[in-house]
Amino acid sequence: MAQVQGTQVVGRVAELLRLIGGRPAGASTAWLVRMSGLTRPTAYRILTALAAEGLLDTDPANGNWVLGTELFLLGSAASTRFPFEDLARPSLRRVAEESGESAFYSIRRSSETVCLLREEGSFPVRSFVLREGVRFPLGVASAGTAIMAFLPDEEQDAFLSRWDEHAGEFASGHTEPIVRKQLAETRLQGYSLNPGLVLEGSWGMGAAVFDRNGSPVGAVSITGIEPRFRPERQEFLGRLLLEEAHRISARLPGRP
Repeated sequence: MAQVQGTQVVGRVAELLRLIGGRPAGASTAWLVRMSGLTRPTAYRILTALAAEGLLDTDPANGNWVLGTELFLLGSAASTRFPFEDLARPSLRRVAEESGESAFYSIRRSSETVCLLREEGSFPVRSFVLREGVRFPLGVASAGTAIMAFLPDEEQDAFLSRWDEHAGEFASGHTEPIVRKQLAETRLQGYSLNPGLVLEGSWGMGAAVFDRNGSPVGAVSITGIEPRFRPERQEFLGRLLLEEAHRISARLPGRP
């Protein structure tokens, strides 16, 4: 029983850290309780314990929980094992320079995508839907659609069979019929298009990155405002994304 309880605590700690990491402005205790499903006393006990270890801190301006310096130190130490900067940063710079849009590199993490890198474009009006640390369920947003579209059919079916549960808060905009249509179009075109499904007026496109086994493990994507994604420009953007996704795929030693 003690081992089970200990495992549950680790899972709860990881879930709270992920939730906080996805919100640059920090997260309130009430929001974390709602999103995690934990009781307030349990959540607060874990949060304060993490803060005591330097893994969390509180924003003096609003009292929100934010990631602590100890996590930065651990992340810096771990970064040497995952050379995403060397692999993906040059491609993101080329995409941002040629398109003017903000470019991103995301990886698959189980049933989610996690944004790791961002490169700002020159166009002065930007979309702020995506940033480092943001997680989306697979099939949600352009990176998640690009990756999910090239998974084996049985994996796709497993997610789609419980779609509302999987997509969570994004299920209303990303209904199962819409997602199925997007996946089919992505397989046909090679790149994905998200027409403001996460946030109205904020569009995105993405292209999958594949490992040596041909499995989609990441995606290069861009976001911007709707007028920047007119049909006559989509082909140019899609080709640009595919070229850079291929460059990254060719440099991957294996699954990230």
